[in-house]
Amino acid sequence: MKTNYEIRYAAHPQDVKGYDTQRLRKEFLIEHLFVADQANMVYSMYDRMIVGGIHPCNEALTLESIPPLKMPCFLSRREMGIFNVGGGSGRVTVDGKAYLLHYKEALYVGMGERNVTFECCDPEHPTKFYFLSTPAHAHYPDRHITPSEAIVATMGSVEGCNKRNINKMIVNQVLPTCQLQMGMTELAVGSVWNTMPAHIHSRRMEAYFYFEVPQEQSVCHFMGEPQETRHIWMQNDEAVLSPEWSIHSGAATSNYTFIWGMGGENTDYGDQDFFGIDELK
Repeated sequence: MKTNYEIRYAAHPQDVKGYDTQRLRKEFLIEHLFVADQANMVYSMYDRMIVGGIHPCNEALTLESIPPLKMPCFLSRREMGIFNVGGGSGRVTVDGKAYLLHYKEALYVGMGERNVTFECCDPEHPTKFYFLSTPAHAHYPDRHITPSEAIVATMGSVEGCNKRNINKMIVNQVLPTCQLQMGMTELAVGSVWNTMPAHIHSRRMEAYFYFEVPQEQSVCHFMGEPQETRHIWMQNDEAVLSPEWSIHSGAATSNYTFIWGMGGENTDYGDQDFFGIDELK
C-alpha cells in the first residue's frame, strides 16, 4: 500500500473551546506527511480540501484515488497544487508530460482523468512534494510556477519581528483556477511572526505547512476565534488545518518558511476580516 489517508471532520467553534491539547492536535495538526516511498494525505471536511505529502525515494509513486472520492481517478473532480519543499529536484509527470520542480517551485494540475506520477531525480536527496487539492468544476491548463514568476508582497518590519515576503504563486492573478489558491511566505532572519495582524475569511478555509524550521526549534501556531484563541506547537514539515471561523497565525523560535493554501467559494486574496493585535484574546 503506497497511499495512506484519513478523514478529518469539521468542528463547531463552540465545541473547539472545550478541546484539550491532545484533542486540538488530533483534529487540526497533520504530522508524518513524508514517509519514504509513500503518499500520505488528510481528507478534510473543511471545503473538502485534501492535504498531502508524497516522498518518492527509490521508486516513482502514482497519484492514486482514495475511497472517499468514489472516483476512478484522484483528479476526476479536483484540481491540485504541488510544491517541492525539500530534498533535491523532483519530477512530476502529468499524462506523459514531465515537469522538473526545483526547490520551492510549484505545479498546478487541472481537473480531469489525469495520470500523475512523482519521482526524485537523485535518490541520495529524495524530493518531498507537498500538495493541496480542492474540488473543481472545470479544467484549467497545467502550469509550472517558479518563485521568480510569483507576485511578491513584502510586509512587516524588523522592529515588529515580522518582515516577510509573501510569494503568491497559484493565485488568480498568475493563472486561472477553480478555487485553489496557494503561495509561500518566507520570513527574514530575526523575524518570527506570520500573518499578524490576524484575520479570518469566512468564505474560505486554509491550511498552513511549516518548513525550513531549524532542528530543535518549533513554531507556535495560533488558531480559534479572535476572542477565544488556542495554540498548537508544531515541528518542521508539519501542516495544520484552519477553519473558516479561525484565525491562522504563528510565531517561532527562529525564522522559517510556510506554504499557505485556501479553498472555498471565492478566489479573492484580499477578502479578509482583520483584527487588531490588541483585540485578540
